[in-house]
Amino acid sequence: MKNFINIIHTNRSQYNRFKYRFKNFRIFTLLCYIITLIGCSDFVEVDPPKNTLVSETVFKEASTVKSALANVYFKMREEGMVSGNFGLGLLMSSYSDELDYYQNNSYLKIYNHTLTSSDETALSLWTHAYNIIYSVNDIINGVNNSGALTVAEQEEFKGQALFVRGFMHSLLVELYGDVPYITTTNYLENNVVERMPQNSVYENIISDLNNAINLLDDTDTSGENVIPNKSAAEALLARVYLYTENWEMAETIASEVISKYNLELDITKVFLKESPETIWQFKPNSTTHNNTYEAIWLIIQTIPGQNYALTNNLLAAFELGDLRRSNWVGSATSSDGLTTLQYAYKYRAYVTETQSLEYSIVFRLAEQYLIRAEARAHQGNISGAQQDLNAIRNRAGLANTTATTENDLLEAILQERHVELFTEYGHRWFDLKRTGKASEVLSPIKINWRDTDILFPIPANEIQLNSNLKPQNPGY
Repeated sequence: MKNFINIIHTNRSQYNRFKYRFKNFRIFTLLCYIITLIGCSDFVEVDPPKNTLVSETVFKEASTVKSALANVYFKMREEGMVSGNFGLGLLMSSYSDELDYYQNNSYLKIYNHTLTSSDETALSLWTHAYNIIYSVNDIINGVNNSGALTVAEQEEFKGQALFVRGFMHSLLVELYGDVPYITTTNYLENNVVERMPQNSVYENIISDLNNAINLLDDTDTSGENVIPNKSAAEALLARVYLYTENWEMAETIASEVISKYNLELDITKVFLKESPETIWQFKPNSTTHNNTYEAIWLIIQTIPGQNYALTNNLLAAFELGDLRRSNWVGSATSSDGLTTLQYAYKYRAYVTETQSLEYSIVFRLAEQYLIRAEARAHQGNISGAQQDLNAIRNRAGLANTTATTENDLLEAILQERHVELFTEYGHRWFDLKRTGKASEVLSPIKINWRDTDILFPIPANEIQLNSNLKPQNPGY
């Protein structure tokens, strides 16, 4: 079985065909859980089950369902679309105007805007996301049909799975536009699934998140904010309402989250694992490293040899006296003293640290303040928007905003998002895209930029397998 799984993961095309046509996906995903349980059990402090998991027994005990969910978070952390060695924080920061990229490999096409529908990157992001979605759909189905779990256990597990399903679809719709919204593991349905209009995808995301919020509470069962709870679902819902321009609901839901957390006032402690403003974070895999992929990939150790460096565009965005510039940006100089580069230094604990000091933060409170500020500005609540914006500016050592009109405030908030959320989970790209500023900002600095680059291509392999995914996105 181990060799079989290895073959799947090393041959994406074969795996893609297998994914659509395997008639008993539940048994397949559960066997995958077995293979990776040992690697992810430390992630959520859950002991792996001692007996072999099979489809008929996995949902008879809470511990095995926890292990199944642990495997989902393990894959989200390790395998690409969300976090991993080349997650969205890296890829989309180089796709936008935050990171320069120096290696000559397939990811250079992201930086250069030369991605095509046949490229491995577009396919791997797509298949990774839907693999996660299929896994949580299987968990939802199993929990719904379980007669052994308590009502509280069913609600907790289903709530987590619904949150993940909404989260993964929120990334897919932002990258690819119209996408299928998958809610089943039925291979007959998934073999002919069609792309859904973006507004319908968002409606489904909102429905899943509202259901998750009703099922979850704010208990931190991990003690480290590494298992998504009600607040994590609310944080994502506030973001989705912002992206869909439902300003009233974006403000309401962001306010719910803000009422339950506190900003870390010490700028040097925001990204430590115990930060009070962290809503949800990924615990590192202690079997391979003790700290974050962000530190591994973004901190420059030697020149040449660097992977990424901060762009001049980003560095120029910081105001004089901004504590984020002096604390969240590091520098490295080549041995000959001729080249100095700046790098993202939010996460400082490198792989050689002997203990975990930082976890990769997916949702944190500062974003919620900026969501509410933008939502309030759009509703004409100038003082409320200023108050939220100033909370973030003052923490960074800056004076209150001078923006007093709606338009000026919206520009100031976008600027603040740029310097507050840089290199975090693709925020900059999604902001440029949703505000219609991508071409304005990127066409002068990206020689291959085309207006159609606003969306990734639907992978050609997927369209070949399922013609209902046509038409291809414009420009590909």
